[in-house]
Amino acid sequence: MKKIEARNRRARKLRSLSEGLKVNRLAIFRSAKHIYAQVFSVDGKQILAQASSLDKELKATNGGNIEAAEKVGELVAKRAIEQGIKKVTFDRSGYKYHGRVKSLADGARSQGLEF
Repeated sequence: MKKIEARNRRARKLRSLSEGLKVNRLAIFRSAKHIYAQVFSVDGKQILAQASSLDKELKATNGGNIEAAEKVGELVAKRAIEQGIKKVTFDRSGYKYHGRVKSLADGARSQGLEF
């Protein structure tokens, strides 16, 4: 249980810091089989752009690997830029910044999203 509590503590800390910046937030969730990304409005009440490894555009055979995460990052960045969003804060939801999380961030940066 301590592992889950530590992740939740890190997530709360990151979200409280990003609220003070008054910028849209790119939040991610990773499960064993898939990865999801959403861009929230400044107040956090509205989803402005989203992408996941389950999208028909991606339809990856294995949605839980690094390549799928990079494609999800590129897709969510493209959709966010279409909405006029270029700058976001990266909410990694308490996950460590390596593997799929890092790959998603790199994919979003490659498409022009700044954080």
